[in-house]
Amino acid sequence: MTSNNSTIIGIFDRYGAAEQAAQKLTKIGIPPAAVQIKSEPDGRSRIGDEGDSGISGFLRRLFGSDTPEEHLKNLTNQYSDVIGHGGALLCVTTAAENVDRAVDALNQSGAIDVDEKESNAEMTSTMESQQSGTAGNQTAIPVVEEELQVGKRAVRRGGVRVISKVVEQPVEEEIALREEHVHVERRPVDRPVTAQDEAGLREQSFEVTETAEEPVVNKQRRVKEEVLVSKDSTERKEKIRDTVRHTEVNVEQTGTAQNYSDDFRKDYQANYASSGIDYATMQPAYEYGYTMANDVRYKGKSWNDIESELRTDYLRRSPNSTWDKVKGAVRYGWEKVTGKR
Repeated sequence: MTSNNSTIIGIFDRYGAAEQAAQKLTKIGIPPAAVQIKSEPDGRSRIGDEGDSGISGFLRRLFGSDTPEEHLKNLTNQYSDVIGHGGALLCVTTAAENVDRAVDALNQSGAIDVDEKESNAEMTSTMESQQSGTAGNQTAIPVVEEELQVGKRAVRRGGVRVISKVVEQPVEEEIALREEHVHVERRPVDRPVTAQDEAGLREQSFEVTETAEEPVVNKQRRVKEEVLVSKDSTERKEKIRDTVRHTEVNVEQTGTAQNYSDDFRKDYQANYASSGIDYATMQPAYEYGYTMANDVRYKGKSWNDIESELRTDYLRRSPNSTWDKVKGAVRYGWEKVTGKR
């Protein structure tokens, strides 16, 4: 009996990629028993360990014991470098009608065509380069601030496949055809001979032909319709929300409002003494600003963020005060404690 099965080999730079390919093959209906994975370094393999479990033995079992040694040696050299650097070899045996889907599954999982020797060599070189790096003796501990980076990539969402085929269809047409028929009739007469009859008294002959019409069939091709396939693109905006972290360092002053008494008086002399407002009127405003700067509710906030709230709270505590007159003193006490002054 002739087998319609085909064997496909793909190599991968990672064992995990080969396992993903095996899962995809299972999803498209290929039995797990028809899939084999070989990976040398860590011994992970779906191939039994009977006999020679190396790459040479695997290929011998795959292609049969009748495989010429020279051919087997070439195949072994072709695959051993990739597998020896952490890669994996996957073999799938399936019916001919599944070959295209199986190849697509391997390619989507990152398989490298076994016939592309240059690609194999380039992959091996890249793997060796990645493994050859060495760490220096100096250790640095960076201070890292997270930064949100939003990019985009193209993914396949669907499409259309246009298939054109020739369909034969029987047709009928009706046509009128004309035919001619010659009739010969003899009839008896008895009359005197005329001059015309005398002229006909000689040897002569003539022919009368019959004609008939027959159908002539001709086919003319005409374009009745066009199928236009085009593609357009649209853009949409999507808001990406996430959280990032960073380190904030707050410097807090310690002590009491009394420690800033001299600073408060200097600011009073510079900005309010000439207006006739005594220091006793402004002192509560300075001290209120100091107190609020040390309130945990306002830690890390700016003056503009909390001014409205402080205004409401201060006027509730001191209903006879005017915010516009004392606002500057409150802000000075706030900024002095928070290091803005």
